[in-house]
Amino acid sequence: MSIPEPTPPIAARKPTVHTAHGDERVDDYHWLRDRENPEVRAYLEAENAYADAVMAPTRDLRDTVYSEIVGRVLETDSSAPVRHGPWRYYHRTVEGLQYRIRCRVRTRRQRPDPVPQLLLGVPDCSGEEQVLLDENALAEGHAFFALEGFAVSPDHRLLAYAIDTDGDEVYTLRVRDLDRGADLGDEIPRMSGDVAWALDNRTLYYTTLDDAHRAYRCWRHRLGADPAGDKLVFEEPDERFWLAIWRTRSDDLLVLHLGSKVSSEVWTLPAGDPDADFTIVRPRRQGVEYSVEHHGDRLLIVTNDGAPDFRLMEAPLSDPSAWRELIGPRRDVKLDQVAAFADHLVFVERAGGSPRLRVHQLSTGSEHVIDQPEDAHDVWLERNPEFATSFLRYGYTSLRTPMSVFAYDLATRERTLLKQQPVLGYDPAGYVTERLWATAPDGTRVPMSMVYKAGTPRDGSAPAVLYGYGAYEIASDPYFSSARLSLLERGVVFAIAHVRGGGDLGRHWYEAGKLHAKPNTFTDFIACAEHLVACGWTSPSRLAIRGGSAGGMLLGAVMNTRPDLFRAAIAQVPFADVLTTILDASLPLTVGEWEEWGDPHEPEFYRTIKSYSPYDNVRSVRYPDLLVTSGLHDVRVSYWEPAKWVAKLRATAVGNPRILLKTEMGAGHGGPSGRYDAWREEAFVLAFILERLGVST
Repeated sequence: MSIPEPTPPIAARKPTVHTAHGDERVDDYHWLRDRENPEVRAYLEAENAYADAVMAPTRDLRDTVYSEIVGRVLETDSSAPVRHGPWRYYHRTVEGLQYRIRCRVRTRRQRPDPVPQLLLGVPDCSGEEQVLLDENALAEGHAFFALEGFAVSPDHRLLAYAIDTDGDEVYTLRVRDLDRGADLGDEIPRMSGDVAWALDNRTLYYTTLDDAHRAYRCWRHRLGADPAGDKLVFEEPDERFWLAIWRTRSDDLLVLHLGSKVSSEVWTLPAGDPDADFTIVRPRRQGVEYSVEHHGDRLLIVTNDGAPDFRLMEAPLSDPSAWRELIGPRRDVKLDQVAAFADHLVFVERAGGSPRLRVHQLSTGSEHVIDQPEDAHDVWLERNPEFATSFLRYGYTSLRTPMSVFAYDLATRERTLLKQQPVLGYDPAGYVTERLWATAPDGTRVPMSMVYKAGTPRDGSAPAVLYGYGAYEIASDPYFSSARLSLLERGVVFAIAHVRGGGDLGRHWYEAGKLHAKPNTFTDFIACAEHLVACGWTSPSRLAIRGGSAGGMLLGAVMNTRPDLFRAAIAQVPFADVLTTILDASLPLTVGEWEEWGDPHEPEFYRTIKSYSPYDNVRSVRYPDLLVTSGLHDVRVSYWEPAKWVAKLRATAVGNPRILLKTEMGAGHGGPSGRYDAWREEAFVLAFILERLGVST
């Protein structure tokens, strides 16, 4: 006797008419925005129950995949310690516990480090481990937990930290006396998570949020004082800009960075004089971005002023607006960041579609690029708090190489592997990586990075997953995932489409996929999918696609255009109701988004956004099977966007596709916060992919 298919919930149609520029849009599911309406919560819970019922037959597969994910993890482990002053800081995990334990141990020597081996934190340490924060204890009794703003005072006796227990990215700031292991009475609610110490060890700077969830005010707090009397030192009235505060690696300056999507402005303050006023580096100009790093008596400035892919300037501290060029624009190289050390500058750049690190020695003028072992990779600066050091910590990964941390001798060019993510039972020799190029309809060549198990056939029979994002100049660099091995081991090909709108190939790649050029993001992705099929890596009946947030919006747009090209889709916290959201300036973060997507209050941008907004372009066609996730407390993509999209798809699509909505009722944009919960969630997603692609064991 067969078990009947569960019946999906059907959201009530309650038409709301949106009017703009003489255009009317009927929105049957606008009512789902009212989170206080019991009918809304009941609908979300009904969708969760339906998703669980539909996925019930995959329970054994989910349990198997979850066991595989956990089985590859060294559950009790620790990070490579980071030297900072007289201490080495690290975190560790314990089997069975969801969150990290933050610790430190005292070092014998101060500086400099004589050999890289000492960075391992073994021969140079003395005394017992000191637990600074046990996140598991802080998370007790909460369904969600996130830690931000982990800032140790200059004398290493106090710790400022911020916690979020709802997933809405609103934090409470606390200060812990590390000698006593107890919090002080200072507690500041509803802040952004940003915090910085002045050098007096008693003055804190922090930022708070406006109603649109924008960090817009910076405050000065003296320990022991009533936070209600804290001094407001800066307020940003322009809704496009947000604030960030930090102390430079040199310890000499506090930096207040104001940024919109396309412009920036920086103010600085001597960290040793917290009663001083912030002074501006250079006033903002529309379309001009810059960031600063401190080195001696000068500022180092990375800017796009006169250089689309950025250049390096310097300015004296005594006259910070007097910029002089050090490194001019370079063809096919984008300068992302400069990190200043006593005798070295380290540049983070993009060239040939990949990030790289370039070292400049100030005393000799010599330069070199740190070679990496694989063409398709990701590399980044790890935490490097020491200014007077000759060692650089950087991170590295690829589709085959687990996350790794290296210590690099900036003078001798020797590197030491400090830590590589343990992946139990994994042999990289069993997997192959490639870089492919698809051709978009306008002739643009679009790169793809892919990984697969050695021996995978190229006859169109292999299942495949294509991932995409393509927004905010965020590059989708290749990265290792131990959970992904559960797909690869079963013969699934995994590929990343480096579509326009991301920063993969420099600033021009980003600008060719934003504002009126946004549709290029979608045609690039479709071209990548078609290329995988044409090259025999897979077929439409065995191809799944995956993306989150703006990547979820990408999936919605390409499914509306080419629903026949994909078997299944996993859209996580998808930005699905683009037009309605960006028209509503009252929603969190919306005004700042106009410089990314366009302001739909202008008719031309309205038409462009409406042409691709997933919710507005749902058609009566056979859509791929779809798993959609959301978070009830998400402030980046409100829960109702995925909910409305699913309701409309279910009411409109033909052919009875499987459409599931899974809402985390106690989390936000990033999903479950505990590591075991996150692994269980990923097992659910991977089981959906495997079952829909016909891989059931």
